[in-house]
Amino acid sequence: MMVSWVRGHFKNVRGTLEFDSDNPRATSVEVTIDAGSAWTGEPDRDTHLKSADFLDVEKHPTITFRGNEVELVGADEGKLRGELTIRGIVRPVSLDVRYLGQWQTSWWEDGVDKGPRTRAGFLATARIDRKDFGVNWNETLDRGGVVVSDEVYITIDAEAIRED
Repeated sequence: MMVSWVRGHFKNVRGTLEFDSDNPRATSVEVTIDAGSAWTGEPDRDTHLKSADFLDVEKHPTITFRGNEVELVGADEGKLRGELTIRGIVRPVSLDVRYLGQWQTSWWEDGVDKGPRTRAGFLATARIDRKDFGVNWNETLDRGGVVVSDEVYITIDAEAIRED
């Protein structure tokens, strides 16, 4: 029995993307996430997520993803396979990725327009089993069921800025 969904996000995510819209199979990505930046909007829950029961940010301050195997499944869709590391445990993960396109925008630094710069947008989703990464904490609800599902749904909204 599920009572509710808890959504959250990471506030400090950095990475590099090698992407050519004419040759998407050659895509590669490396992402580092500050595990301590996990935010759900509830400070006590956030503290618990950062504890050894879940992300154990004291011992494992980052989450990483590295991928470079792309299977095209549509004109703007593909599967990006790679390795996700959480709590120092590495597992294969496949992201369902949709390429949203690219566009030119202005780029301001210190009050000076240094643009335009090319930006590209992507939406990716995945589903993982938290226990595959050693995240095993749970409690039983008073009417049956458990507090935390084994499944974690991941949604990534990414915007990449081309560096020349």
